[in-house]
Amino acid sequence: MNNLSQSNEVPDVFSPAKLGPITLPNRIIKAATSEGRSPEGKVTQSLIDFHRGFIEGGTGMTTLAYCAISSEGFAAPGEILMIRENIPGLQKFTQAMHDAGGMVSAQLGHAGPVAHKSITGVQPIAPSRFMNPTSFQVCREVTKEEISKLITQFADAAEVAADAGFDAIELHFGHLYIVSAFFSPWINKRKDEYGGSIENRTRFAKEILLAVKERIKDRVAIIVKISMDDGIKGSIWLDEATETVKILDQTKAVDAFELTMGSSVYKQMYLFRGDTDIDGMAATQTGIFKLGVKLFGKKMLGEYPYEDLYMLESARQFQPIVKNAQIILLGGINDYSHLQIAMGHDFSFVALGRALLREPDLVNKLKDKSQLEGRCIHCNKCMFTVYTTTNCVFTKEYATSSKSAI
Repeated sequence: MNNLSQSNEVPDVFSPAKLGPITLPNRIIKAATSEGRSPEGKVTQSLIDFHRGFIEGGTGMTTLAYCAISSEGFAAPGEILMIRENIPGLQKFTQAMHDAGGMVSAQLGHAGPVAHKSITGVQPIAPSRFMNPTSFQVCREVTKEEISKLITQFADAAEVAADAGFDAIELHFGHLYIVSAFFSPWINKRKDEYGGSIENRTRFAKEILLAVKERIKDRVAIIVKISMDDGIKGSIWLDEATETVKILDQTKAVDAFELTMGSSVYKQMYLFRGDTDIDGMAATQTGIFKLGVKLFGKKMLGEYPYEDLYMLESARQFQPIVKNAQIILLGGINDYSHLQIAMGHDFSFVALGRALLREPDLVNKLKDKSQLEGRCIHCNKCMFTVYTTTNCVFTKEYATSSKSAI
């Protein structure tokens, strides 16, 4: 555990807090974890029940993930398609969260080089021609016309979220999905205004952000999820990530940055830390790919020991940079003491992922101090359940909940 000294004025993490145009019931957010509960790209009762458990368990705002801005942008099976025809189901979803006493954010993204043709039906795209070293999918270079279309699709999806009653949107600019891939010199070899300097590699993200802000104004809070460091040599690290965040913060269009790490392209365990579940990864593959995972999986996924608050030190480097937005701390937050340390180090909010998959009611337990430590053991067996139905392996699935679209 990090025992860094804390400041004297520590906000109450369980008290209401303002985030842009909205006020959350508390400072605790359920981090986005792709649910796999939408086989038709639409809201299901299972999806509603899954998220309502977090709100009833005390979480101030839950994040619906992953919401693709187009069918070509899916990252895994069973994800939400954020298009206008799905608004009736999305409205039922947001209303259920509000009725339970909480707020809800929609994570919007396009998988880019993380996508797989078997899911999307089309060849994946990237800033430049690129082969994904995990899926072995060859990505084609996205054209300028397609970049313009993607910007419009992000704005369209944001408007759909606002019309459906979401309180916030989270623009997924991390994990080497399409926007994050533009930040990465490892992937982005472009010679035009979207490649080269950090200003150019940030241009796509900035144009998306400004288009979204123009479209939705102050109807919802805008969160940007962005990678600080992806653990890949020659890709994204803190020195350039702080410059990217500075450029985006200066637009005054961001209400909060959720700082993350790692990628979904390579060395995936850099994000998760803890046990590397090779059998879990192999189970998502077939034929020669299954054998390859068993033989080379640890080298491909990486091995990184788990530490409490493992993103804190890196996230602190962004605090002097961010002048207009708030910062959400993610990573290794599992206990009551972690909440206090985060607040003591001037982070505005905390985001919990695996800890809440294990115990949806953890926030209530921490608030009344009936329990001071979470039960998540960082086994990461939940990591590959995104290919079926995301859940903690120690928690019963909602077997009676319908997975048909509503």
